[in-house]
Amino acid sequence: MASQSAAVHKSATVEIRVQPINGFIGTEIEGVDLRRPLSPAQFKIVHDALVQYEVIVLRDQDITVDQQMAFGALFGELSIHPFSPNLADKPEVIILDYSDENPPALTDIWHVDETFRETPPLGTILRGKTVPEVGGDTLFASMSAAYRGLSERMKQHIHGMEALHDFKPWRPLFAHSDRAKLRKLEDDFPNPWHPVVRVHPVSGRRVLYVNQQFCVRIKDLKTDESDTLLHFLYRQATIPEYQLRVKWKPNTLVMWDNRSVQHYAAHDYYPARRTMERVTVKGDRPMGVSGAYTPDSVAANGTTKPAIAEGTRPGPKRAFDRY
Repeated sequence: MASQSAAVHKSATVEIRVQPINGFIGTEIEGVDLRRPLSPAQFKIVHDALVQYEVIVLRDQDITVDQQMAFGALFGELSIHPFSPNLADKPEVIILDYSDENPPALTDIWHVDETFRETPPLGTILRGKTVPEVGGDTLFASMSAAYRGLSERMKQHIHGMEALHDFKPWRPLFAHSDRAKLRKLEDDFPNPWHPVVRVHPVSGRRVLYVNQQFCVRIKDLKTDESDTLLHFLYRQATIPEYQLRVKWKPNTLVMWDNRSVQHYAAHDYYPARRTMERVTVKGDRPMGVSGAYTPDSVAANGTTKPAIAEGTRPGPKRAFDRY
């Protein structure tokens, strides 16, 4: 189990505080001002916090789009989403602007960003501009914690499995007259097979890597077998102990590790307006656990409850057993 106490780092004249939020996921970072370039030492603190806690929250970041892009570029090359509404002069930036005239859609489902790609994003950076007074939270789930919460028998069962991913949420957007465009996108984004359990390329943690929005089926299983197993695995994201819920304020900036986190945007604020600016960092091809199954031994946040066999949990003592 990794340390969950707050850490204070001094970099030059700046003091950076990393304060864990929940037992398994999330930390708030204080002392970082993204209006100014980060030094290598400061960036290492932020990067390491992202890898360890999987979601980082930075409040009061009154920055420009260019400054948000510059922060994202520290982690790697920025990507361009093929479907979402991008800025014309900065296609790396997605504007999510929902209101009574444009109700929110497609994000009220647990998902990992863009797993229809051969190389899904490393991470996503979202900044609140206009936020509703009530509602509009984003929920995150640690899928490394979700994996560790499975029984050893289930971990053995899904070891080495692969799942097919597809950009299925956007297929209904293409009418019959747009079939040529749809075929072009299918050529650009052929359905990838990703491991059901991926290994995080930095932390080495094992991650449950299936999500309801983009997964289609598990290789070599019958349809009913695949559907049953996938729905069980999808439900692991809904376990509260593995979750973080972020309440947005103007200029709140959140970055999550898309390699190990699922998220869900609550649609409970209609008809209020909610405007966000998003940039996404390119990632690498997900890799599974190599070789025969062995128990995971990589340190991580929190401790999952041990499995208790049915019928073995101690019950309340009867009155005459107490003496």
